[in-house]
Amino acid sequence: MAPFTPTYETRAARVHETLKRWMLVDGFPFVYDAEASHGSILVDKRNGDEYLDLFSFFASMPLSHNHPGLRDEGYRSRLLSAAMVKPSNSDIYTEAMADFVQTFARTLPDGFEHLFFIEGGALAVENAIKVAFDWKVRKNIAAGRTADEVTPTLGTRVLHFRGAFHGRTGYTLSLTNSFSPDKIKYFPKFDWPRVSTPGVRFPLEGDNLAATLEAEAQSIAEIEQAIARHPHDIAAMIIETIQGEGGDVHFRPEFLARLRQLCDEHEILLVFDEVQAGMGITGKWWAFEHMGVAPDIFCFGKKSQVCGIAATRRVDEVDSCFTVPSRINSTWGGNLVDMVRATRYIELIEEHGLVDNARDVGAYLLEQLRGLEREYGPISNARGLGLMCAFDLPTSEARDQLQQLLMKKRALILPSGSRSLRFRPVLDFSRADVDRTIATVREAIGEL
Repeated sequence: MAPFTPTYETRAARVHETLKRWMLVDGFPFVYDAEASHGSILVDKRNGDEYLDLFSFFASMPLSHNHPGLRDEGYRSRLLSAAMVKPSNSDIYTEAMADFVQTFARTLPDGFEHLFFIEGGALAVENAIKVAFDWKVRKNIAAGRTADEVTPTLGTRVLHFRGAFHGRTGYTLSLTNSFSPDKIKYFPKFDWPRVSTPGVRFPLEGDNLAATLEAEAQSIAEIEQAIARHPHDIAAMIIETIQGEGGDVHFRPEFLARLRQLCDEHEILLVFDEVQAGMGITGKWWAFEHMGVAPDIFCFGKKSQVCGIAATRRVDEVDSCFTVPSRINSTWGGNLVDMVRATRYIELIEEHGLVDNARDVGAYLLEQLRGLEREYGPISNARGLGLMCAFDLPTSEARDQLQQLLMKKRALILPSGSRSLRFRPVLDFSRADVDRTIATVREAIGEL
C-alpha cells in the first residue's frame, strides 16, 4: 500500500480565503497554531503574533495551550487509539469509555446516580427536557389527570427565564432569548412560560440588595402565576446557575432555594444548565455547589469536553428515561476521543489542584477588576465566581469599542449580554496572567 499523502495542505495564509469559498467566515482574523500556542497565549500561525487568551474557545478549554501533561506519550497513545475508529458509544462499549465514566463520576456531588452523554451542550439540555416531559406525563397518567381535546396529555411545558441561552436545537429554541435575536427569530417555537430574571447587581448591599429582593419577589410571583395558569402541565423549571451569554447574571442562593421549594411543592423537575458555568471554572466542580441548592438534573458541556446530563433518583419515581431502553439515545453517545481527552483533563485538574486555583486566582482577578471599577468611571458591576468574571460598560457601544481596543492589543475577550465583557480563562490561569490582563485592560480603558 502506498504511503499516506494528504490531498490538501492549506497554507496558513490561505485558510480564511479557502473557507470563505464555502462558508461564512466571521470569526477571529488569525489562524490558530496548535503547536506554538502555550500557556494562556494563543499564537497566529500566519505571522507568530501572540494573543492573551481570555476566552478559551468559548470557555470550552479546561487547561492551557500545550499543557505539559498533555505531552505525555502514554496519554497520546491512548488518544490516537481512540481516534482510529469512532464507535457508537450508546451500544458498543470500550475500556476507554469505562475509564472516562469512572473518572467523570468523581466530579459528581452526592445524590447524582444517572449519567447520559451526547455531543453538544444544546442536546444535553434537550435531553434533560425530554427526561422531565417523560417524568411529568407519566406522573399525570398515574394520577388520572387529563387535560382536554386540544392538549390530550399534561406535562409538556418548560418554565424558563428572560435572558437565557440554552442552545439552538428544536426544544431549546423556545428557551433561548438572550441578546442575540438572530439566533432564534423566524424559527417556530413553543409558547412556554417565561419569567423575569432577578439578577444581582454588585456590590450586593444597600439599594442593590433592595432592588434584587424586589426583583426576586416579582419573579416568584410570575412563576406562581404560571403554575396556576398551567396546573400539572409544567414539567421542568430550567435556569443557568450563572447566565453566561445573557450577561453573566448571578443569582442569590436564597432565590435558587425558593425555586427548589416550588419545584418540590408542584412536582416539577428543577434543571440547572451548567454547560458554561460547570467543570471547575467557578472554584468548585459545579457552580451550584456554591449555592447549597441541588437540582434534579444538571446539564454539562464545554470544559467537560463530553456533553450530557446527570440526574438524581427523583427521576426514578416513574419508569424513567434512564431505565427504558432507547427512550433517550443518540448514535454516538458522546465521542470516544473526547472521553479520553476529558479523562486526562480531569486527572490533571485533580493532580494540580486547579479547581482550587480557579477559586483563588479568580478571587484575585475579581479584586483587581473591582480596583479598576474604583479607578475608572466607565466600569461598573464587577462580578465573578472563581474565574468566571465580568464587568459592565455604560453602553453597548462603549463595550464594543473596548473589546476592539483589547483585540488590537492582542487580548481575546468576548461580549456578554448588552454591555458586559466576560473573562473565561483556563483553569490554570495564574496571578501573573491576571496582572498582564489587568495591565492590558487598564491601557485600553485609557484610550476608550
